[in-house]
Amino acid sequence: MKHIIILGDGMADHPVARLGGKTLLQYADKPYMDMLACKGRTGRLITIPDGFLPGSEVANTAILGYDLNRVYEGRGPLEAASIGYDMRPDDFAMRCNIITLENGVIINHNGGHLNTAEGEILIKYLNEHLGNEQIKFITGIQYRHLLIIRGGNKHIICAPPHDYPNEQWKGLLVKAEPGWEEKRDGNRMTGNETAKLINSLIVKSQELLEKHPINKERRISGKDAANSIWPWGGGYRPDMEKLCYMYPKIKNGSVISAVDLIRGIGFYAGLKIIKVEGATGLADTNYEGKAEAAIKALKTDDFVFLHLEASDEAGHDGDLELKLKTIENLDSKIIKPIYEEIKTWKDAPVRMAILPDHPTPVEVRTHVKEPVPFIIWHDGITPDNVKTYDEMSCADGGYGLLRLNEFMKTFMKD
Repeated sequence: MKHIIILGDGMADHPVARLGGKTLLQYADKPYMDMLACKGRTGRLITIPDGFLPGSEVANTAILGYDLNRVYEGRGPLEAASIGYDMRPDDFAMRCNIITLENGVIINHNGGHLNTAEGEILIKYLNEHLGNEQIKFITGIQYRHLLIIRGGNKHIICAPPHDYPNEQWKGLLVKAEPGWEEKRDGNRMTGNETAKLINSLIVKSQELLEKHPINKERRISGKDAANSIWPWGGGYRPDMEKLCYMYPKIKNGSVISAVDLIRGIGFYAGLKIIKVEGATGLADTNYEGKAEAAIKALKTDDFVFLHLEASDEAGHDGDLELKLKTIENLDSKIIKPIYEEIKTWKDAPVRMAILPDHPTPVEVRTHVKEPVPFIIWHDGITPDNVKTYDEMSCADGGYGLLRLNEFMKTFMKD
């Protein structure tokens, strides 16, 4: 049997008064998710281990069955793998957002939805002025880029910018972890030295970006200025076992995502990275192209991990209407065509799972550490009594409450 996981990043939510006290999954028009909940079995999943923050790098890695206490190194190294940067043993890789500051406050974590062409120009500009043998800026996608610090120490405390909208940036600067202030990690810098270097790069980036022609043009057109870097999520090169060794049924597999982080997880998991033209990670992504790519991959591969970022971005923006639209698009443009295709594959049956990695509630605008609802369906599965797919209904599902790698073990089980 083949397997596909369809993941709507940040899709789960809280009850919203504007929706009559319903969550977005309860309110949205999603006939295929509800049909699969009725035909399949459901439950809830704890995706964040104790002691970890509810980041997408943590949740998606846990969903795929990995022990975060053993393999976690932050999202920077994962995104480095996706970009194609081969980390050296002494490298320290950080996700490097380009964000918007105004009057000393973080206005958004994405530079006003900076596009990749603009982001590439700005990152290359920063690398020309701030890069050297120790420091390197590398282009990623849109506002998501990479900072490499040779000899950097991972024992620092960083503030993910999407967790702190409308807060003063100076109070969120990097600090050394307690006990690592003057301590080295092997031959690497101390925690204080690393934090001081990163903070100086943040300040210098603001001076450079403020005067860049791209930001002058953005202001004239009424867009937010992409006027500061914000590095976070750093780590060393991870040591992850390939999925084919963990789950013998997966002899080959693919990952489909517009997000470097997810591609990086796929790379270390031994999955082939499939890039879809027009996949943006936003609500305007090429849903149809992703569905077609997933169907094509399932014809040759045993396992496909299909990731959609749009709901998470809408949640971070606090955009209720847009997040509803992303959920409905996932249903009609992704799940519908894939289900209608694979339900006919009697000689090569497919098991499908649908879930988010974590909630990103529109009224909170950041990730929260709560269980997420999931569906597992395949031809011949014994249904439970759940009739709709949402946070509350799935609490009564036949799988109950699973934790971490229990989901993948259940999903891959005969």
